[in-house]
Amino acid sequence: MSNIAAAIITIGDELLIGQVTDTNSGWIAQRLNQLGIDVLRRVAVGDDRAAITGALDEELPRASLIIITGGLGPTADDITKPLLNEYFGGKMVVDARVLEHLKALFTKRNRPFLDRNMKQAEVPDTCSVLFNAMGTAPGMWFDKDGKVIISLPGVPFEMKSIMENEALPRLRERFFSDSIIHRTIITAGEGESFIADKIQDLEEALPANIKLAYLPGAGMVRLRLTGRGADLVTLTQELDHRQQQMAGRLGKIVLSLEDEPLERILWAWFTDHHATLGLAESCTGGYIGHHITQVAGSSDYFKGSMVCYQEEVKENLLGVQADTIAQYGAISEQTAKEMAVGALKVLKSDYALSITGLLDKAGPKDRVETGTVWMAMANKSTVTTKLFRLPYDRAQNKELATTMAMLMIWRFVHGEL
Repeated sequence: MSNIAAAIITIGDELLIGQVTDTNSGWIAQRLNQLGIDVLRRVAVGDDRAAITGALDEELPRASLIIITGGLGPTADDITKPLLNEYFGGKMVVDARVLEHLKALFTKRNRPFLDRNMKQAEVPDTCSVLFNAMGTAPGMWFDKDGKVIISLPGVPFEMKSIMENEALPRLRERFFSDSIIHRTIITAGEGESFIADKIQDLEEALPANIKLAYLPGAGMVRLRLTGRGADLVTLTQELDHRQQQMAGRLGKIVLSLEDEPLERILWAWFTDHHATLGLAESCTGGYIGHHITQVAGSSDYFKGSMVCYQEEVKENLLGVQADTIAQYGAISEQTAKEMAVGALKVLKSDYALSITGLLDKAGPKDRVETGTVWMAMANKSTVTTKLFRLPYDRAQNKELATTMAMLMIWRFVHGEL
């Protein structure tokens, strides 16, 4: 554990009643962990002055850093800024840069600049402004008795922008003299126990300034090496050596040595090989295509996704035989095969993946067990199928099916299916 302890306080009635899911604190905790800062507590409070003040009073004695999100907008329930002004004994002043940014933003949007918007340019004179390039509410950095309190807007993309561009660089400079760097190994196909057993001796041989973390996900495990040291060149060489050692030991289950999502790994392979991909999606409803197109430049290889939810659409667009569906069902190995071959022809791609399944119970007419998913992967010479049994609810099964589909594409193109 590092000697820098942090607490995260999220503000908003909507978080407490479940109307909005808090994704901010998890993201912040990950970024702080990468910096070498340990999050000891995450606290959620409503839009209540006493609750917010109480949370601050409770966390300040034990945390070197407190990050607050929420309550910084122009409406009456946005009470964080005036509360922090009082808490740190300041007065409100207009920040010229924020005011100029706000006026330009409202002009660009062709909207009137109201008095309540003017209030958003006001900040406590006891804080340093963290500029919000993505929105109207600036972040604030307070120092109190050698500790740092950061207040950020609750809108996730605004919060992330301020953290990445303003807060994290200052925190790195404030708390650390040593360099902190990371190396990642992304694996698929084996669990944590297998990996830990495979590299046990390498993990035990790590020096005290290098730590290994196991980060499991759907069908994948990320290994993250974190090193800290005064000599950046030596530290980089040491981490690179350890990463290569572990990756070499793990062999074919290694997908990438970069900390990147699976869709970007696919993009890199397909663009490097000048190959194209098409999809035929039934149960995932286009969600695989959504993930693939999250990567800029995916149009260089991705032909498209045909969402063929109903049986007649599978027949009319993909050429699936009515007799196939009648004999084996829409959720079957045979139907998945014909969907993949049809997508290959219709989209004129080098590779095609199809998916058909039952993500939750739809009714007595279902011919397969809930969670049954068939996938097929095809090129011009081969069609390979795989059956999956997914154990969760509809939403989780869709997420897992999407990940497994992208892994199936990766394994097929690497000759591992």
